[in-house]
Amino acid sequence: MFRETEPRMPGARRRVVVTGLGAVTAAGWGVAALRRAVESGQTAIGPFTRFPHDRQRTHVAGEVPAAPAGHPWLVRTQRYSHADRFALFAALEAVTEAGWPDSLAGISAGVFFGSSTSGLFESEQFYEQLAEGAPDRADRSLLASHQLSAPAETVARRLGISGPVETISSACASAGLAIEQAMQSVRSGEIDVALAGGADGLALTTYAGFNALRAMDERPCRPFRADRAGMSLGEGGAVLVLESLDHAIARGAIPLAELLGAGSSCDATHMTAPHEAGTWAAAAMRAAIADARITAGEVGYINAHATGTPLNDAAEFAAFRTVFGDRASTIPVEATKSVLGHLLGAAGAVEAVSTVLCLMHEAVHPTAGDGEMDPSARVALVTGAPRATPGLRYGISSSLGFGGANAAVLFGRWVAP
Repeated sequence: MFRETEPRMPGARRRVVVTGLGAVTAAGWGVAALRRAVESGQTAIGPFTRFPHDRQRTHVAGEVPAAPAGHPWLVRTQRYSHADRFALFAALEAVTEAGWPDSLAGISAGVFFGSSTSGLFESEQFYEQLAEGAPDRADRSLLASHQLSAPAETVARRLGISGPVETISSACASAGLAIEQAMQSVRSGEIDVALAGGADGLALTTYAGFNALRAMDERPCRPFRADRAGMSLGEGGAVLVLESLDHAIARGAIPLAELLGAGSSCDATHMTAPHEAGTWAAAAMRAAIADARITAGEVGYINAHATGTPLNDAAEFAAFRTVFGDRASTIPVEATKSVLGHLLGAAGAVEAVSTVLCLMHEAVHPTAGDGEMDPSARVALVTGAPRATPGLRYGISSSLGFGGANAAVLFGRWVAP
């Protein structure tokens, strides 16, 4: 059920809380698998079989394992793309944790997703069939999920959501921007509940493209290490149920965390390289902190974009220095991509879920990999085992994308009134 925005007093805004989490990653299907992986500090990036890659210069990725056989959430999804299934499973897991059975019909709700590849792998399969010279036998159903909006629309149809359904495709900042849009829609009163996140699948086009750019590491990526040599691709999806605090309390839901603020910006500098001083990445983080109505000194944890490319990590650390000053080298930092790979348009969603988990359990997840830290990017990278951070209150997650797109979201640990 969708309703127009209710008139509100100037300056008034509703508090937005997280009431459910869902995830599918290279670690497995579900948030429990994700949590085990990020707490272990062991990478899930390795050899993969989705498509032939013998002609590529690298041969590792964060591939989602086979789906659980006969799972009720995946019944009759054989013709869905991988990204559609990731999105649907994550959404149903999140909605179930939030306290609904399997439908949001009749609830003022919307879907806000980020995506970069969506059903591209299935479109590649269709093209291969055409290229074999038998166009009459090419399976046109493979194109059903070609549109970037397919994962979000799949979720909306399955859950009976009739409010706004929006997909943002702005490279690696997509899911972060989608979470920001979802927050604004709930905060303003446009809707009461939002499913915010993203989903992307591995595809040969993107794998070969990043290899052609020499942006991929032959080993699992090693963010902020001196010998880092590039990124590692991953796939999956993640969803957060965002809800106005009043709506959550009225139905007896217990918040997991609070989404306090978000910010975005664009470098307007280069098609692929980040602004080397991190000026506009810093602007997005500062905007998120201001929107949360806290100070930079109160942020106790950073979930960094941390792709492992030399330019990105250096620019991101420069942004941290701009925002946090000397604290930039002491605030605990997590690099989720070292464990799961880079989920492109969905990266900000899975990293937001990881951020909420850190706040819930008051411990920062370790970064996978080894090697000496880059002396020019002196972040306080957590390694080995989770770092207990009693009293951890605020965590920020940053996403920096091609084209200079930047997004930052800031969560607070839920403390009951």
